[in-house]
Amino acid sequence: MEPHVIARRDLLATAAQSVGLLGLATTLGNEATASVTGPLAARPPHFAPRARRIIHLWMNGGPSQVDTFDPKPALTTFAGQRPESVVKLTTERKTSVLMPSPFRFSRHGTSGIEISELFPHVARHADDLCVIRSMHTNTPVHEASNWLMFTGYPQPIRPAYGSWLLYGLGALNENLPGFVVLGEGQPVNGPSNWSSRFLPGIYQGCHVKGFDPRQVLDNLADPHAAPEAQRRRLDFAQRLNALHLRTMGADNALTSRIESLELAYRMQASAAEAFDIGREPARLQERYGDHAFARNCLLARRLLERGVRVVQIYAGAGQPWDTHGNNAAGQQAQAKLVDRPIAALLDDLKGRGLLEDTLVVWGGEFGRTATTEGKDGRDHNHYGFTMWLAGGGVRGGHVHGATDEFGFAAVEKRVHVHDLHATMLHLMGLDHEKLTYRYSGRDYRLTDVHGRIVTEVLA
Repeated sequence: MEPHVIARRDLLATAAQSVGLLGLATTLGNEATASVTGPLAARPPHFAPRARRIIHLWMNGGPSQVDTFDPKPALTTFAGQRPESVVKLTTERKTSVLMPSPFRFSRHGTSGIEISELFPHVARHADDLCVIRSMHTNTPVHEASNWLMFTGYPQPIRPAYGSWLLYGLGALNENLPGFVVLGEGQPVNGPSNWSSRFLPGIYQGCHVKGFDPRQVLDNLADPHAAPEAQRRRLDFAQRLNALHLRTMGADNALTSRIESLELAYRMQASAAEAFDIGREPARLQERYGDHAFARNCLLARRLLERGVRVVQIYAGAGQPWDTHGNNAAGQQAQAKLVDRPIAALLDDLKGRGLLEDTLVVWGGEFGRTATTEGKDGRDHNHYGFTMWLAGGGVRGGHVHGATDEFGFAAVEKRVHVHDLHATMLHLMGLDHEKLTYRYSGRDYRLTDVHGRIVTEVLA
C-alpha cells in the first residue's frame, strides 16, 4: 500500500477517535470499499425488523379520502345539506354543503376492500394494502403538515424520518446515498422536508432530478482527471480536513464534508449504473409508463434493490392534489398519473421478493373536506384522511379505523402522524422511544414525546 494511503487512513482514524466519532468510512487506493466502521455502516436494530427499506409515495396537496379509499354513501343521501356535525368542523365559507363523490366504489380482492374507480390498477393489489382510514394531523396548512409528516414537527427545525433511519440503522450500501428523494420541480417546503438538521449531515436526503444518469447528480464525474489522480487529490484534501478536525475538535459541518467527499468518490463507480433506468427491459418500462412519476417509480425500485434505505417520490411539483376548485377533474387527473406506475411498482417489488421487506407508504399531508369549496372544490381537511401501507410486515387486505358517516373526522381507532412514525420505526426494528439524539441539552426523537405503535396494522 502506498505511504500516502497509510498515512491518510491512520490520520482519519486518529481524527475520528479524537472527536468520539464511530469512524470515517473510506475507500483506500484501488482496493474495495474498506470495512472501516463509519457513519453509514450498517448497525443492528433494537429488535428483529420486518422491513429493511421504505418507499414513500407522496401525493402533494392532499388527496380526497372520500373520492379514493373511504366511500361515504351518506354524502349522496344528504347532498347539498349542512348537518350540524359538519358545520362544527368545516374550514370553508358558510355556504359550503355536503358534496358526494362522483366516483364509483367497488370491492376488490378476497379481502373486499372498497376502492374508487380512480385506482383500477392499484385495486388489483387490494389484498396487499393496509388502508388506514382514521389518519389525523394537527393543522390544515400545507407547509406545517408537510413538515409534520416528514419530520414529526410542524416547523422546519427537526430531522427528516429518513435521516433518523440512517442514523439508527446505517446504510445497506455505502456506495450510494442511503436516503434519496425523487421528484420533478420544487415540492412544498423543498429541502427542509429531507433535511438532517441537527443530526450529522451525512444523513441528509439526496434530491435527484431528471433521468440522465450522467446528470442526475451535479459534478458526479470529473472530466479532467483520471480516477487515480482524483484519488490522490482527495487524499490530500482529506488529510488537511482531518488535521483541521483534530485542531478544532468536534465540528458537524466539517465531519459531514469529510464523509460526503468520500461518498461522492465512491458513487462515481456505482451511481451511474444505479440511476440508469435505460438498462431495464423495454417491456417493463412500458408497464410503468413514460412520464416523470412513472420513471421515478422504476428508478426507486432500482435504488431499493441496490441498498438505498429510504426513497421518497413526490408526485408532481407544487400541490397537484390541492383541488380547491373542480375537485372531480383534479383528483381524476392526478390518480390517472400515479395509479398505473404504483401498481407496476408493487408488481415489480413482489415479483423480485422485495415487497415482503419493503414498507410502501402512500398518502399526502392531509385529506379534503366532504363539503364544497365554492361550487365544486374541496378544502383542506386535517380531521380525518386516508393513507395506505403495503409490504414490510403490515397486514395486507386490512382496513384500519374509520371516519364519521360523511368522511370528515376520524372517529374509530384514530391514528396520528406520530403514531404512523412510531409504527414505521417499529417495522424497521427500531424503538421510537430509544432512537434519540442529544442536542442543545436534551434528547430528541422523531416522535418527540408522543406516538404509539399501531399494533392492529402489523401482520
